Amino acid sequence: MDLIQTIIIAIVEGLTEFLPVSSTGHMIITQNLLGVQQGDPFVHAFTFIIQFGAILSVVCLYWKHFFQMRNEQEFQDKMQFYWRLIIGVLPAVVIGLAAKKSGLLDWLLDSVLVVAIMLVVGGIFMLFCDRIFNKGSEYNKVTVKRAFIIGCWQCLSVIPGTSRSMATIVGGMQQKLTRKNAAEFSFFLAVPTMAGATLLDLLDMFKEGTSWATSNNIMLLIVGCVIAFVVAMLAMKWFVGFLTKYGFKFFGWYRIVIGAIILILLLTGHSLSMVD
Repeated sequence: MDLIQTIIIAIVEGLTEFLPVSSTGHMIITQNLLGVQQGDPFVHAFTFIIQFGAILSVVCLYWKHFFQMRNEQEFQDKMQFYWRLIIGVLPAVVIGLAAKKSGLLDWLLDSVLVVAIMLVVGGIFMLFCDRIFNKGSEYNKVTVKRAFIIGCWQCLSVIPGTSRSMATIVGGMQQKLTRKNAAEFSFFLAVPTMAGATLLDLLDMFKEGTSWATSNNIMLLIVGCVIAFVVAMLAMKWFVGFLTKYGFKFFGWYRIVIGAIILILLLTGHSLSMVD
């Protein structure tokens, strides 16, 4: 990977991390379009690590939810908040570790076909999910039970192209949360989920040696994380308002169109790469 490829991929990650269109899927597609070598351990790690850069924007934008404890009541509220996040992330930890240990995750990350299929399938579902689940109430809050069930929905995102954001927001709506509350809990749950995925990838990379830790690769990771952080913060602010007002249909049609174009290209024997 070079600097230009890194900047483009990081912008794509920042724009799509909190949208229900699959940021991992879009990065895989972008990497193929740019001719980035697939199957490279550093490329796999880069895909996860810059997502954590985007996730840090949640902590910055919602820092009061994470850290403000001015009195005993707020301290108790924060402890309950953290407990719900722990419960919510447990299903993804179990499924994610199993997928990684089996080699399934690495195989999925190299498959553009899987991404295209899941973009279309998820897009079709999103055309109807507002009708199915749009019964949320402001009085319904995220309980421990709801957090766990939303966490189970999040496990679907182990398949690139599904979208962690879509899975968790739909899971929240299925649990009778409003779109806004479901989206915000999706943001919060992303923090421990992506922190864990990033840490796991870094540990795996160090176990295989430190030959990857060249000054160039470290610079690319830093640049990617910073750009993803800034772009994600802007995208997140826009997304909450858009989703609350318009729902999922726009994103559903977008997914279907993009996925269908990729499927047609693949099935007709065309390469996605724009680089010879």
